[in-house]
Amino acid sequence: MQTNVPKAVPLGRGWRLYAGPAPVTLIGDFIRPAVRAVPAAMAREIGCCRVAVAESLGGPSVASRWTATEAGLEISLAAAGREEHNVALELLLCLGQSLWINLSPRRAREYWLLLDREIAAGIPGEIDEDALEQKRLLLTNRSSAGSRTRLARYGAASFAGTVAEYIHSLWHDVTIRAGPDFLPALQLRRRLDLLSRWYPPARGRRLYPGASHRT
Repeated sequence: MQTNVPKAVPLGRGWRLYAGPAPVTLIGDFIRPAVRAVPAAMAREIGCCRVAVAESLGGPSVASRWTATEAGLEISLAAAGREEHNVALELLLCLGQSLWINLSPRRAREYWLLLDREIAAGIPGEIDEDALEQKRLLLTNRSSAGSRTRLARYGAASFAGTVAEYIHSLWHDVTIRAGPDFLPALQLRRRLDLLSRWYPPARGRRLYPGASHRT
């Protein structure tokens, strides 16, 4: 596998990747295309971003870390033992997590109302495994449902996963997974439509490229 990648790699949006030797395919076929799918309004809100790829971040269960600094957002991704596509998706999750903590009160209220409608409708599934776990913990019993901490964790995980899936859908066609663990198509579309109003896709990119749009 070719690993001759420079230490500072331009990713688009003025963002750069800083790393030692890393697979060329990871950068050129996954991370850079994922970054270029980030809507301009979203990129402006995030600001400067530095991405690093390492073999490991201290343990097999740690896939990514991010920190907001005065210089901008710094994201570290673990690559060892992970599919390159999943490494890029971890980057998108980090972007979603960083956006959540800086979300305006108006937008946060819109998103919470959307989640409230989903819970009231008895929707059991979620956008990804982390959000699903947090939702189940929240809805375990009446005491858990009243926990502000668990509610906050669920909102954060749900939003980050939705942002990642939104960018993912702008990056390339993706596939729907059906079942009780997954968010139904109607609720998924409502979330993606909300994000598309906040962060419109770049010219030439479509959220729903055809009648068979999938996620």
